[in-house]
Amino acid sequence: MKTLNIKRYEIYFADLNPTIGGEIQKIRPVVIISQDEMNTYLDTVVICPLTSKLHPKWRTRLQIKCAKKNAEVAIDQIRTISKQRLKKKIDKLSANKAAQLRKLITDMYGE
Repeated sequence: MKTLNIKRYEIYFADLNPTIGGEIQKIRPVVIISQDEMNTYLDTVVICPLTSKLHPKWRTRLQIKCAKKNAEVAIDQIRTISKQRLKKKIDKLSANKAAQLRKLITDMYGE
């Protein structure tokens, strides 16, 4: 496998199959949320999948543009995946959207 220089808040296509139950599946964009040090030394990354099904009123989703298309970051679907599932880098969150994502994660899973 080629070595990827994966950075936090970059967006990659990833193969999320196989899945079980209500997990988001198929090849789709994902945003890397794990810290860069983890991304360097571990064989896994922590991600939030993106979806094109928009739910603007859901507090567990963040509206973004990815590759010039409307999308949502599904914060309620955080998971750890093997780096082998990552395919191609396609975008990166803006600093503003990255800050919003951190706040939503803290609101959902923090204290």
